[in-house]
Amino acid sequence: MANHRCAVLGKPIAHSLSPVLHNAAYRSLNLNDWLYDKHEVGEDDLDAFLKGLDSTWAGLSLTMPLKRTIQPYGTPENLWAKELRVANTAVFDWNDITDDPAWPHGKPAIKLYNTDVIGIQLAFDHINRELGNHHAGDRAGTALIIGNGNTATSALAACCMMPEIGHITVAARHPGRNAGLKPVAEKFINTHNPYDEIELSDTSALLNAARTATYVINTIPGLAANGIANVINTDSESHAEPYSGLLLDVVYNPRPTRLMQAWRAHGGRAIGGEEMLLYQALIQVLLMTGIWDDDPPSDADKRLQGTTTEDDHLEIAMRNALEEAL
Repeated sequence: MANHRCAVLGKPIAHSLSPVLHNAAYRSLNLNDWLYDKHEVGEDDLDAFLKGLDSTWAGLSLTMPLKRTIQPYGTPENLWAKELRVANTAVFDWNDITDDPAWPHGKPAIKLYNTDVIGIQLAFDHINRELGNHHAGDRAGTALIIGNGNTATSALAACCMMPEIGHITVAARHPGRNAGLKPVAEKFINTHNPYDEIELSDTSALLNAARTATYVINTIPGLAANGIANVINTDSESHAEPYSGLLLDVVYNPRPTRLMQAWRAHGGRAIGGEEMLLYQALIQVLLMTGIWDDDPPSDADKRLQGTTTEDDHLEIAMRNALEEAL
């Protein structure tokens, strides 16, 4: 019997691998009375779902389209939940209940976190350690982000937290549509020119940014980046210099994506979205189970590098389960 419950909410949700990751973590931690599942919940359904929860519920993961819809119900706790007003994690405190007739079991305090930003940052930290890459914290590097939606916002925030990145270029079909990107870059990157945008259709500008970037992050879903892969393949026929940066493609189905294949074929290193998925879920587990209690994980990269052998086993268990599911 599950005395502690968690779940991922979103619409659609059938494809989610979050239950695989979280339940593997519970097994690793010997939390035998914990269960994590998934529920298809849209924006119009969230209110009723939340009000139906009881004190067995410890937390929720929020995916599209709920990362902003959850905001009125809780309090942002970590840096990027506050700055971006986007949260993918809700943790319930049933010791702090407000009597409310609309909530049959009382309204718990709901703490909101953004672990997507840290997930991206940790994905890069992990691969850099594996490759033996050491970047100076001099803001001399650049990043290219493909897309300008919610995931691009988290990607930009992650780049802001990397002291090697001093300039971010966003390539999007509709530059300017996400007005919140530039202010974040200007606030957290202390260089004279931290941000610019280009049109995704401007292949010359796109390839110039990609060829010189320290990091490239593709945030456009599905097969939408296949065209960029074709452009890279065509461009490389007339340019001898390789792509030297590190690509993170947040898509993990198919695996590897055509963009990752093209990038690797022309000299670059590439990782898939499963790395981001793993690390954002790892932070969620630490928060929802109370292992990290109320300490917001704004410095999660530093804290995880100093974790114990037990924590290492947790990451390995989650990674093994994810590999099997993929």
